[in-house]
Amino acid sequence: MKKVVFTEFGGPEVLQLVDAEDPHAGPGQVRIAVRAAGVNPVDWRIREGQVLGAHPTVLPSGVGLDAAGVVDEIGEGVTGVDVGDFVFGAGASTYAEFAVLTAWAVMPEGLTFEEAAGYPSVVETALRLIGEAGVRPGENLLVSGASGGVGSAVLQFARERGIGVIGTAGAANQDYLRGLGALATTYGEGWVERVRRLGRVDAALDLAGSGVIPDLVELTGDPGKVISIADLGAPEFGARFSGVAGSVPDALAEAVDLISRGKLHIPVEKAYSLADAAAAHADSHAGHTRGRRVIVV
Repeated sequence: MKKVVFTEFGGPEVLQLVDAEDPHAGPGQVRIAVRAAGVNPVDWRIREGQVLGAHPTVLPSGVGLDAAGVVDEIGEGVTGVDVGDFVFGAGASTYAEFAVLTAWAVMPEGLTFEEAAGYPSVVETALRLIGEAGVRPGENLLVSGASGGVGSAVLQFARERGIGVIGTAGAANQDYLRGLGALATTYGEGWVERVRRLGRVDAALDLAGSGVIPDLVELTGDPGKVISIADLGAPEFGARFSGVAGSVPDALAEAVDLISRGKLHIPVEKAYSLADAAAAHADSHAGHTRGRRVIVV
């Protein structure tokens, strides 16, 4: 099978498309013929060699955590899924023609493989952050970098919980954020005052890692109410870095419910081939994404 790997840490250029042996499903796992794989910032952070405790890396390494595809092998002890089912979920080395998933759900009707591949890690992260922030119905959550996949999910999960959201993003994504129910403003000079004019901030999330932690602490008045998934230096300011995943199956179950009821939708901004994985990483690193980027197999 074809698979994207890297044999050294570095920039997008270290990614290689190689021939590899097919993986096989172990106990409690399923193997899928991958139709699409999600492109997440954590993918290129791992490729760069950033020290992420939840994702220790042994070289050579595959790439990718999320995928959608067709079940073609079922491991021991697995029930509730059959060969031929369309599923989406999380595993390892998903930028490949075949991948093993450790958590999955049957895809909701009407969802394409490309769309489905963009959900697993995104919805787990979004729900984890809302829970860790401790924000309650009627309170306001500030989301810095709100237009990407995680931000899009946070806005929609928060809306369902009665939580107000103030989102920051580039000028081109202001209407997109408003369409998801957020009060929106842009980055750049004066952004802290613009946020203040939109309302109080009870908790804040840093999704982009753009050096805003001190500003978020100022806006919340409490570093314990600031959480980042993108700035490893957040604890230096008393804020928290969240990098250990919660329950992917629970997140997928909630996502399936909301998707099925038309309450959750994350658009795919761009799709790439396996051979263009380096370009996908470069674009993801550049930011300003609206929704998700995916690899189509």
